[in-house]
Amino acid sequence: MAGIRERVRAELTSEIVRLARAQVAADGPGALSLRAIARDMGMASSAIYRYFPSRDHLLTQLLIDSYDRLGDAAEAADAGCDRADTTARWRAVAQAIRTWAVTNPSEYALLFGTPVPGYMAPEDTIGPASRYTLVLIGILADVEASGRRFSVPVAAPLAADLAALQAFLGVAVSNEALAVGMGAWAAVMGAITLELFGHLHNVVDTPGALFDAVVEHHAVMLGGTAGT
Repeated sequence: MAGIRERVRAELTSEIVRLARAQVAADGPGALSLRAIARDMGMASSAIYRYFPSRDHLLTQLLIDSYDRLGDAAEAADAGCDRADTTARWRAVAQAIRTWAVTNPSEYALLFGTPVPGYMAPEDTIGPASRYTLVLIGILADVEASGRRFSVPVAAPLAADLAALQAFLGVAVSNEALAVGMGAWAAVMGAITLELFGHLHNVVDTPGALFDAVVEHHAVMLGGTAGT
């Protein structure tokens, strides 16, 4: 009997999340309403709170699910490449992120668009949100492991922040590598955002053209130089 109850609960939870995602796609995350979802399901509004105690709990679940899907895409792209070819890995991961974003624009906007007023993401989101970033850091680590180095100036305030980031993530890459990698990450996400949010209209109308140029520019930067 307990197994049946658990299965029914899982099915209802999945349906709530599905309807929430459709609601966010149609009206934006700020309009997310548990009461509206309960109405669509023919459920008493009080009953839905047994599944998600608040709007923020449901929003957190949507974020975690989307971050995990983005992480899956990045990790799968990286896994499909020769481990020694860090340039091919960078290209594949960057393209996978854009493909995921173009295919799932409302999810991308949920993750990287305007913050939802009054919502503060809890620690539960940190692990899923870090997955695609850790793929890039893994590429940087392998560049350095091959003997190549990054020679960019890192000012003291940034160096302190990057050292804290390394400690938090438990990664061993240089501050210089992280600075180059974060610059590449910012450029890629910026190019995707400009494209998806319509800021390139009548400027660069070929889908992905600016993105491809950004990826290639940073492929050179991410290659490092031979160590001495």
